[in-house]
Amino acid sequence: MAQFPQLFSPGRLGRIPLSNRCLVSSLTRASATESGLVTEQMKQYYLEFAAGGWGGVLSEAIYIDEKYSQGYSFQPGLANVSQTEHWAGLVEAMHAAGAKFIAQLFHGGAVNQGNFWVSGSIAPSAIVPKGVQISRYRGNNGPFQMPQEISRDEIFEVIESYVKAAQNAKAAGFDGVELHGANGYLPDQFLTSYTNQRTDEFGGSLKNRLRFHILILETLRKALPDFTIGVRISQTKVNDLEYQWPGGDEDAKVIFPTLEKAGADYIHVAAHLGVTPVFGTDRSLSGLAKRYTSLPVIANGKLHEPALAEQAIAIGEGDFCSIGKGALADPDWPNKVRSGQSTRSFVPDMISPYATLDNYYDWRSQHS
Repeated sequence: MAQFPQLFSPGRLGRIPLSNRCLVSSLTRASATESGLVTEQMKQYYLEFAAGGWGGVLSEAIYIDEKYSQGYSFQPGLANVSQTEHWAGLVEAMHAAGAKFIAQLFHGGAVNQGNFWVSGSIAPSAIVPKGVQISRYRGNNGPFQMPQEISRDEIFEVIESYVKAAQNAKAAGFDGVELHGANGYLPDQFLTSYTNQRTDEFGGSLKNRLRFHILILETLRKALPDFTIGVRISQTKVNDLEYQWPGGDEDAKVIFPTLEKAGADYIHVAAHLGVTPVFGTDRSLSGLAKRYTSLPVIANGKLHEPALAEQAIAIGEGDFCSIGKGALADPDWPNKVRSGQSTRSFVPDMISPYATLDNYYDWRSQHS
């Protein structure tokens, strides 16, 4: 702790007290049952983080309804009673181990390569996503399907699905929820200029393109006034690592305060390049979120090096650090860093050919 005083100081996300600033980032595992139920293998996986000394754990992306929200085959859901009950058993075990656990709520929109419930996909506009399906998440490496343009009525139905899933998360015992508004999924498809060609109040100007995020957060806050609600935001997408907000810093000055005003308790910034300055400013995207809001900010991306994570917090690039590949490589990362031990490094074989728990534990059994 003397070496990393920022990283191992207590903090708070909304109403959730955390023992330190180290968070497990959301990691797609595609290892639930076909109908989206938590498995015993998933329970084993998450409990390793609970024992690892993390301040908090963000769940993998969890779909919100039995319609178009699921994006990947064998993805878990919070859309019905059975799914909720299965999560409740895991959450109870996480709490018994002393862990704080936040559910990340997801709608894949056009980035859909597997859905147990329905065929087809919906998006702000009928535009095929860039790139190809992601093979490590059981995709076929072929193009994504052409989505249907979501109607105005369907937009409000989806918002209600977010609320119901958040209520299910609370009933399951989660400490909070995080709106996955990033990485090219449905909310980000509304925000992104080239995937949103609408001419109604949800398209055109930045204010209009941000409206979907705003309405989800406002409706969640109204329905769950005393529950922690965060939002994940990004520029890049799983299928497009080059996109930047068209207005640069001027967009950041609008987006981040608007998310705060809409009711978010914290902002989680996803950035595959980490805390690299953006838009010609002296700050990363997470640093700009701190500059333009009073909310706690989670920095993300390439922060598995403890010294870099410590520096990010110390210089104001974020208040917390979420770690993905480093957590996957070594669930005991915080305990080891705290005690001065070396941590295990991530290697692509951990998620190759598939980012599943079967593949992960097979790799570990061969390299223990």
